[in-house]
Amino acid sequence: MSDPLLQARAAKLAQPLQQHEDGDMMEVVEFVLAGETYAMESFHVREVHALKQWTPVPCAPPFVLGIINVRGQILTVLDIRRFFDLPTKELGDDSRVIIARGAKGENREMGILADEVLGVRRLSRETIGPSPAAQGAREQYLQGVSNQSGSGWLAILDVAKILDDEQIIVREEVGT
Repeated sequence: MSDPLLQARAAKLAQPLQQHEDGDMMEVVEFVLAGETYAMESFHVREVHALKQWTPVPCAPPFVLGIINVRGQILTVLDIRRFFDLPTKELGDDSRVIIARGAKGENREMGILADEVLGVRRLSRETIGPSPAAQGAREQYLQGVSNQSGSGWLAILDVAKILDDEQIIVREEVGT
């Protein structure tokens, strides 16, 4: 026989996240890129993997790290640091690939390289505003920034805009 307390806990955990009626909160996955803290809305995140192995792709732009195999699915891994012209560092044990997907119902997915994943948190949408410091390529790919993190700015990526960008589509062919 199973424990009624455990059944009650399991039933509670199986419930979908409650949405605030006014939509004032957002759940994000926080991660580090080149010493800066970034986030993306959690509904864009399918899963997070340790970066163990990848294969470089010929003729790919420098911001494409390569491809990985995730349980038989081949995914492109984008190095956002290079995409945003941020300083790069050697990949380490903390390096992760965040499997990001487009809007609900879309089939587009790709890996986004992170130096380290910090966790999940909820933010008030009221704390998100335009970036005071983002410049160049980064600014157009941000939903905004929040100073709620307590240790500085938290830049929130616009994942749909990144996935829609024509720059990430490799259109060259390797000569034979």
